[in-house]
Amino acid sequence: MTEIAFLLNGTPVRLRDIAPTRTLLDWLREERGLTGTKEGCNEGDCGACTVMVTDAQGARALNACILFLPQLHGKAVRTVEGMAAPDGRLHPVQQAMVDCHGSQCGFCTPGIVNSLVAAHLTGETDHDTVLAGNLCRCTGYAPIIRAAEAARQATPPDWVRDDPSSFAFSEIPSGGSGGADSPPGAAIPRSVDELADWYAANPDGRLIAGATDVGLWVTKGLRDLGPVAFIAGIPDLQGVSVTEDEIRIGAATTIADLRRALAPFHPDLAEMLRRYGSTQVRNAATIGGNIANGSPIGDGPPALIALGATLHLRRGGARRSLPLEKFFIDYGKQDRQPGEFVEAVSIPRQPDRLKCYKLSKRFDQDISAVLGAFSITVENGRVTAARIAFGGMAGTPKRAAGAEAALLGAEWSEATMNAACAALRADFTPLSDMRASAGYRMEAAIGMLRRYWLEDQGLAPRVLEIEA
Repeated sequence: MTEIAFLLNGTPVRLRDIAPTRTLLDWLREERGLTGTKEGCNEGDCGACTVMVTDAQGARALNACILFLPQLHGKAVRTVEGMAAPDGRLHPVQQAMVDCHGSQCGFCTPGIVNSLVAAHLTGETDHDTVLAGNLCRCTGYAPIIRAAEAARQATPPDWVRDDPSSFAFSEIPSGGSGGADSPPGAAIPRSVDELADWYAANPDGRLIAGATDVGLWVTKGLRDLGPVAFIAGIPDLQGVSVTEDEIRIGAATTIADLRRALAPFHPDLAEMLRRYGSTQVRNAATIGGNIANGSPIGDGPPALIALGATLHLRRGGARRSLPLEKFFIDYGKQDRQPGEFVEAVSIPRQPDRLKCYKLSKRFDQDISAVLGAFSITVENGRVTAARIAFGGMAGTPKRAAGAEAALLGAEWSEATMNAACAALRADFTPLSDMRASAGYRMEAAIGMLRRYWLEDQGLAPRVLEIEA
């Protein structure tokens, strides 16, 4: 049986006969006694379980509670026990946390340290964003931020610069066929062709990329996932390519990588993606997973629909493409056949007219009550193109057809905007739930549409966040 191999605090680890949905958090605490990694929410929200994972793309913070062991194959993991030097010297972040009194009860401290160490290593200095996924009830964050600032000038020590490529992980078969060379009950395809073959043979299997959604099926739902394939490491599914005509995004591209890639072209979408989960979630979650799970409140699809995105699907050797909005049929139902998977999504190159407005109870790391995405083209004072899409207003991400029709060909004026807002009321019949009432959602959606016009006229400030 194939081993799962990775580095743990600089030491090679090889595991056999591991259940494919055993989480790193449970294994660290129960099998290795590394109890510095804490269990808090066990769903990727609190950050108490944060570890640093390094692979060919670099180091990043991840939530160990929803990170399955096969996802670590060929990588390096650092827990808080591995952040100090072999001779006992503290990492600069650890020392700064001591000096600045950044810890009280200490439960959250290991995860906070690991988040800051990863940011320190990669040069990230937006500490509020870095720590948005680490909850601390004691300190009020001020001394933690002071510690992050104090450590900022220190050079990252060599002992946390893991290089998993220096070990012979490549000698271990990856289990593309799901046969005897795979982890029990799992496949780790090495190419999109291997994935297509496996999924055709296991159409009821589960595809796992970042596990930010599927992980909760295990930790909270206690579900048996059956056959699984871990696909985040497939090079064919990763990355963003830009041509003169389109931007093509591999399905396994993480939200963090997507944010960086799209910032030069559609900065408002990149800014919205900053509010997609936490740093740990964005470092794992993929755009393909965000689309394929079909959530009516997923933040990615409305913006992509507003940009005229095309979805690319594959089943065995057959490929097909369709407009992204056609993929979502009804709540919990998508136009995807058994054994068919999302391979990529592409958007046409275009002048940037996109605005994304996310409404949630918290600014960071919260599910949207309503997300509106607007791309309206105006030439010579008239609307020549309009694509408006919402999440949270229906059982699927959906375009506002009536509002678009009211805008097309009309003068770009307040009167036209009033007509479009009136038409929007007939486009949706939103539901009431714990996040918002139906009436509130409708008024919020209308306000977003009006806000787009006001901002375009220079009559309203671009307010993303209110700060004291």
